[in-house]
Amino acid sequence: MGQALPGFETPAVGFETPYEMLAACHERVQRSLELLGRLLDYVGKNGHDAQTRSAAADVLRYFDLAAPLHHQDEELHVFPLLLAQGDAALREQVLQLQAEHRQMEALWATLRQPLLRWREDGATESVNATLRETAARFARLYAGHIPNEESLVFPAARAAMSEATQAGMGAEMQARRRG
Repeated sequence: MGQALPGFETPAVGFETPYEMLAACHERVQRSLELLGRLLDYVGKNGHDAQTRSAAADVLRYFDLAAPLHHQDEELHVFPLLLAQGDAALREQVLQLQAEHRQMEALWATLRQPLLRWREDGATESVNATLRETAARFARLYAGHIPNEESLVFPAARAAMSEATQAGMGAEMQARRRG
């Protein structure tokens, strides 16, 4: 085992690089959305079993715990800086991203209810058209949201922050996760 496996030769992203951590969170959002889509397809075709209970628990864990912390990181550290220092177009983009966070929270509140039931033994509820459409809207919202943050907002905020401010941001992000 002397050689590193492909894709594993780079160091893990940590809180000392907060913008890389935010981007890594986006990758986890996308994986969780993909899992949600596969879960809906599976339950629609096969009903519930141990796998669906586990998948429902995984999706719940991410969007109940990690996603709100990620949004909080952006709302506390990234967005205020750009609202104060950004040009009009950038401020407008930040306001749109904040509105999208509220939309995501509302959609998640609807999606989590069946998932809470699905993670329990004896779940029988199937997938209906409303649930599928809500999940699709949730995924589409993130699909537009993430590129705007990564291509425009994160680079602008990083450029406006000193290394010391970024280090403080990373420390606060880490502290929030420790509770």
